[in-house]
Amino acid sequence: MNMSTLKDKLLDIVYPSKYAFAHCDIPCGIYDPHTAQLDALTIVRMNQLIAGLGDDSESQNKLGRYMSVKETHAESCKNELRIIWADYFKPEHLEKYPDLHDLFWQAMKSASKTRQQVSLEAAEELLESVRKISEIFWATKGTETKRQPFPSPAGGEIVYPITS
Repeated sequence: MNMSTLKDKLLDIVYPSKYAFAHCDIPCGIYDPHTAQLDALTIVRMNQLIAGLGDDSESQNKLGRYMSVKETHAESCKNELRIIWADYFKPEHLEKYPDLHDLFWQAMKSASKTRQQVSLEAAEELLESVRKISEIFWATKGTETKRQPFPSPAGGEIVYPITS
């Protein structure tokens, strides 16, 4: 074994490699804020379910599951937003939508708040921010959108692109 190979093996032991996962750093050009909207709707629903719980042991068991789902979807929403923010939007989009950075920043803060607290208000703020981001996203592609009631127990609306 040569010295270079031995050095590489030693470095791997001392500083093991970590795996990195990404949507796409090619870039692939496939972006869609739909998943972020579904995550935000799930957070709204978990807050609704938590609000309806009692003090019995069955409710306490459900509380743990609802909290876990709420936090998982808040992090997923943040990840989806980060990908679109960092990989899709370009300087020309910011020129046309100068409040875009602030809108993303507020959405990320709302998503963090939904992890930290049980707050239907914060969840609804997040959902509205994600809807606004979705409308801007589709506008940059020259696609009109519509807000349509979402047929789920969470209620609310979701932004859809209008395709012909």
